[in-house]
Amino acid sequence: MTDEVPNQSPPFTDINLFTTDLPLQEAVEREGADYAADEITAFGALCGSAEALERGRLANEFPPRLRTHDPKGRRLDLVEFHPAYHACMAQSMAAGLHCGSWEGQSQSGGQAGANVARAGAFYMTAQMEAGHCCPLTMTNAAVPTLRLQPELADVWVPRILSRSYDPAFKPASDKRSVTIGMGMTEKQGGTDVRANTTKAEPTANGGPGGEYVLTGHKWFLSAPMSDAFLVLAQAAGGLSCFLVPRFLPDGTVNALRLQRLKDKLGNRSNASAEVEFHGAHGWLIGEEGRGVPTIIEMVTYTRLDCAVASAGLMRLALAMAVHHARHRAVFGRLLIEQPLMVHVLADLALDVEAAVALVFRLARSFDRLEDERAAAWRRLMTPVTKYWVCKIAPAMVGEAMECLGGNGYIEENGIARIFREVPVNSIWEGSGNVMALDVLRVLQREPEVAEIVMEDMAQATNGDRHLQAAHERIAGLLHEPRLLDARARELVETLALTAAGAILRMNAPADVADAFIATRLAGHYHHTYGQGLERASTGAILRRVLP
Repeated sequence: MTDEVPNQSPPFTDINLFTTDLPLQEAVEREGADYAADEITAFGALCGSAEALERGRLANEFPPRLRTHDPKGRRLDLVEFHPAYHACMAQSMAAGLHCGSWEGQSQSGGQAGANVARAGAFYMTAQMEAGHCCPLTMTNAAVPTLRLQPELADVWVPRILSRSYDPAFKPASDKRSVTIGMGMTEKQGGTDVRANTTKAEPTANGGPGGEYVLTGHKWFLSAPMSDAFLVLAQAAGGLSCFLVPRFLPDGTVNALRLQRLKDKLGNRSNASAEVEFHGAHGWLIGEEGRGVPTIIEMVTYTRLDCAVASAGLMRLALAMAVHHARHRAVFGRLLIEQPLMVHVLADLALDVEAAVALVFRLARSFDRLEDERAAAWRRLMTPVTKYWVCKIAPAMVGEAMECLGGNGYIEENGIARIFREVPVNSIWEGSGNVMALDVLRVLQREPEVAEIVMEDMAQATNGDRHLQAAHERIAGLLHEPRLLDARARELVETLALTAAGAILRMNAPADVADAFIATRLAGHYHHTYGQGLERASTGAILRRVLP
């Protein structure tokens, strides 16, 4: 009797993460990547396979290790990873997640729908294992910054576009592919990168594309095993952006001294390091003093990925909770038949529906770089989407974990790892306040951008009194600029909720749109899930979660 395992849900593995996710399928088709459905379907089967999910577990059970010296005391500065991590990287790079925005492309971007297609795959690979997404994100995002310095782009971008994963520690010229990391923040400044003290001195005359010598320290060097890094440092003309490779053109190792790896709450499969530059060589991208505008080309794409990954992790937590509720009996009935549980699960599903709608609408704007209206959406709604989706993820995943009870709190069931993982996307690439301040900067410096987005939302909200009222609240906030410093978060959240509600109203089933708008924009404010759905069709909402 003691060896029997009654009343437990079966393992949530060997699930096609695309074909079992209706909101994802609809978003990929709606936003312009239906041509890639077969490829995304195949990748969804890979990411949801028992083998791939086990690799994700192992990559976190055996995190990276730093080797600073060899046995004789010579510098190594190597980061070692478990084979499972390398297998995750190889699978995702074979799918082009490190370069998919730029393949088959012109100077301005990739093929139509490329960012939406990539977002669909990225959303699923984050569910397989989220930590390895960091180098994938930064490598893909580095391309527009590199292209600001064509002679550097000519050398590095072709190697980025290779789909063959090559983790070897050797010069980029000897490798099948490369990855790119980032070093922005320092211990004395953090987000305030203009307080950086790392110095850059030219070896000759300096200037765009010129060689400099960097001396200083970075509090966070993301993905320190990468082949090169985009780094901010102070040149004579001010804060500037440099490409700093691991190996110099003569084949010797560049002077990057890794001090330690960060011991993080989550994101444990991915290495993050402190580093000192002891006369490291870097090449200037753009003009001196233009470091922030230069690297922001990269940061914009990484912020999109933060939101996509958070939406993916929310989706996985929800699917695991519904799967458990369909098999677990309590008080004589399955959990999925208990009214309170149904309301909680349906409420969680509404946030996932909204997150998916927002992130894929945003991804579409990255596919239309020359379109004025898409550019406006991208400029304003990138920080809005990143703020809201990443901000709600920890609470949402925590509630989903509670749906599994004690089983959810146990590491080996997986959802605890998701819970530790999700806060990172809200903190990195700009925390909530930074996103709110970015929105305020857009309103102050580019008011025409806000006008275009408000026009688009006005058309989408037409005919729904609750959405129209929310639109009017936003307009009211925009006309009180003196109050915006204190109410910036309120503005950003209302923008996100109104945009999500409008997208759902236009595209989702009425049961979903009605319930989201009624509880997020028209109902009483509540801090916890499972409230305000007495009149909602909870069964119809939950049928969309898992077939």
